[in-house]
Amino acid sequence: MIHPQSCARTVFAALGGVVEIGAVNHAGTWDLADVSVGDFLAPRGEDIARIMAAVRTIGRFDAPVMAISDELGYLREHPVEAPFLLLWSAGVTWVPESAEDVAYLEEPHVVRRMCRMGADLQLANLLDALVTAGIAAGVDAEEGGSLVAGIIRVACELVGDTGRNTPEGVFRMWRVAELPDVLRPDSGAPEYGKAGYRAYDAELERLLAPF
Repeated sequence: MIHPQSCARTVFAALGGVVEIGAVNHAGTWDLADVSVGDFLAPRGEDIARIMAAVRTIGRFDAPVMAISDELGYLREHPVEAPFLLLWSAGVTWVPESAEDVAYLEEPHVVRRMCRMGADLQLANLLDALVTAGIAAGVDAEEGGSLVAGIIRVACELVGDTGRNTPEGVFRMWRVAELPDVLRPDSGAPEYGKAGYRAYDAELERLLAPF
């Protein structure tokens, strides 16, 4: 069984990536000096509140577990730094020969590339973390799928970048990237977990990617 704190940290980390990338996209200059997470979040308080309420429900997280979000600090003013964008984007833009001088990471075209890759990855990570939290908490796919779908819809709006990331696209990336390894016969995942992922997959397909 996955510990609730571990589930919550995974959710809040992916959400933090979404927020930081959204703040950079919102600034629109690809210059990190122009980015203010506080200014980005100020008019989006209701969206964040809806996400946090849904996260609490799907993970059945208590107050101490939800407080991990405050501890991580992604949902308040803080600098967005190039190494974190590199982390959110899984190091795709990393140039090993530049280990002694990483200033290139702050070049606008590199920042934009990290944001695009990071948005794809962190939205898919967020969906996966939410589904995992729901399964671990015993929340059935009908209830949990609705909550996950709602969070992903808002998260896609937060990340911005002119509608490049859609809820359907996030779902499809998650299904291709995550489910095959979980559901293969030798994955080591418990049968209840596999059943849960299958049920969430079907419900999320109905909600986010209907035929």
